[in-house]
Amino acid sequence: MKKGNLLLAQSGGTTAVINASAVGVIRQAIQSKAFDKVLCAHFGMNGILKEDFFDVSSLTDSQLDLLAKTPASAFGSCRYKLPNPCDNAEIYSNILEILQRHNIVCLAYNGGNDSMDTCNKIAEYLAKTHYPCNVIGVPKTVDNDLVGTHYCPGYGSASKYIATTIEEIALDTAVYEKGRITVCEIMGRDTGWLTAACSVACKAERGPDLIFLPEREFDVDKFLTQSEQVYRKKGHCLVAVAEGVKNANGYIGADEKLDSFNHVQLGGAANKLCSLVSLKLGISTRAIDLSLPQRAAAHILSLRDQQDAMLCGKHAVELALRDKSGVMAAITFADGKTVCSDIPLRQAANSVKSVPSEYISQDGAHILPEFCDYVLPLVEGEVQLEYEYGIPRYFDNTKLKKFI
Repeated sequence: MKKGNLLLAQSGGTTAVINASAVGVIRQAIQSKAFDKVLCAHFGMNGILKEDFFDVSSLTDSQLDLLAKTPASAFGSCRYKLPNPCDNAEIYSNILEILQRHNIVCLAYNGGNDSMDTCNKIAEYLAKTHYPCNVIGVPKTVDNDLVGTHYCPGYGSASKYIATTIEEIALDTAVYEKGRITVCEIMGRDTGWLTAACSVACKAERGPDLIFLPEREFDVDKFLTQSEQVYRKKGHCLVAVAEGVKNANGYIGADEKLDSFNHVQLGGAANKLCSLVSLKLGISTRAIDLSLPQRAAAHILSLRDQQDAMLCGKHAVELALRDKSGVMAAITFADGKTVCSDIPLRQAANSVKSVPSEYISQDGAHILPEFCDYVLPLVEGEVQLEYEYGIPRYFDNTKLKKFI
């Protein structure tokens, strides 16, 4: 690999450990002394196209330590759908010119399914042009649906937050002699990995009574019967439902609007189900949407998740230094320890890893104990945070130095 600059970009929805991945990349790039500058794109692909970069080459160890505990994207993210080269060759030639102009010899792209598609398209284009730039994908998504990796950085911390919050909600719903049916909506468009994490609270006997994932077709009538049975028996019922549950007619919580990737916008499944319970059963309800805190709750980071996120970032740089390109850093488990490997970007791009059927009960309303064997190691360990004014102190990205 020739001497030049490394460029990191963050893309898609954020996580509580997305910056830990960045720290892994930045720290390893600096320590390797293989790069002239370490840069971060401001707002992901948008920042690349606008040539808007931060120079993070001089960040200190204490700054990086704080950054690793900070949620959301410190450098800004984006939802940018990169077209196919045959549809828009100009944008690719523009990207090439930008990389050449700033002597970028390594591009590390941190994101999920759609981001790995973007990363793969750039890698394939640069390979055809013979421009010497190693393009490496760094996995990230709370949805945990990237193929080729045992789990995705971000999932462990989101699961820890969800299981904890559900446990607290379960305790609250049981305080009255005559309670209600409470429906909690959890992120997950096409997969139920996050919703399944509620089963950690079930293991502590303080979890939902019913859990529904997108992997099984949702039967509204069956849901009403099951929730009423629990309510009549206990005096209250707690339901966890993925935002992406659907029946033969489509998503329960679908919106008519489409996002930038032409995905149906979701949200409102809990509200719709509560309305049905009130109408059909005449039972009091409460709808709760855990919403953004699921991916932003750094106050309850999983230590394993944070460490593995940094490890993936570090490994991405090591792959580039070994002159690899068009690959994504991936996690495998060996004897309970995290081992980093890599897979071709084309394998991860736009593919979806669903919750295996062996983790879901036959009636589709419960998560089997075997799932806890998978998820428990991912939520273990706590990160010691720094506090200021009684709340966590996070990295101040307003003081980042721009690269001119």
